[in-house]
Amino acid sequence: MEETERSHVDPRLPDAKRPPRVLERNIEALLEMRRRHLNERKIHDRVADRITGFVGSMSCVYLHALFFGLWILVNSKTPLVPAFMRFDPYPFVMLAMFASVEAIFLSTFVLISQNRQTHMAQKRDDLDLQINLLAEHEITSIITLIDAIAKRLDIPREEQHTAELKKDAAPEVVLESIERAEERHERETA
Repeated sequence: MEETERSHVDPRLPDAKRPPRVLERNIEALLEMRRRHLNERKIHDRVADRITGFVGSMSCVYLHALFFGLWILVNSKTPLVPAFMRFDPYPFVMLAMFASVEAIFLSTFVLISQNRQTHMAQKRDDLDLQINLLAEHEITSIITLIDAIAKRLDIPREEQHTAELKKDAAPEVVLESIERAEERHERETA
């Protein structure tokens, strides 16, 4: 049963080298979220991602270098190419127009992909915040419990410091404090 739960881990690894089950579970949850997100993309997002993926590769650079190089070679006044084959003489106005239109479309595809990735990053940030808030609450509860145990066992402790640590942090208060500090910093640097 343990091997089926840990099926994605190399079974030849000794137990000491295997990650903890909770880590594996978290990795699987993350991978499942990514798979689900990729499968839920609309067709235009898939197209934009494919185009952006190709445009961001060295294959695209080589293809463009070859294409533009041949265009310029064919349309230059060289003895290699007969005059009747030239269709866009120097200063290559058609090539410039073609490159401009291509740049417009490519930048749009890149922006579409970036917007989608930003949306996904915001979801991850929200998840991180929720987990951090939960962890902060759990730590506060543990501190309260340890303080009660220390009090019962008559162990000396720093009362004022412990009292501060036993307070749950209110996210809205923290955010307001950050905003006030940023505004103060902007006024001081302006």
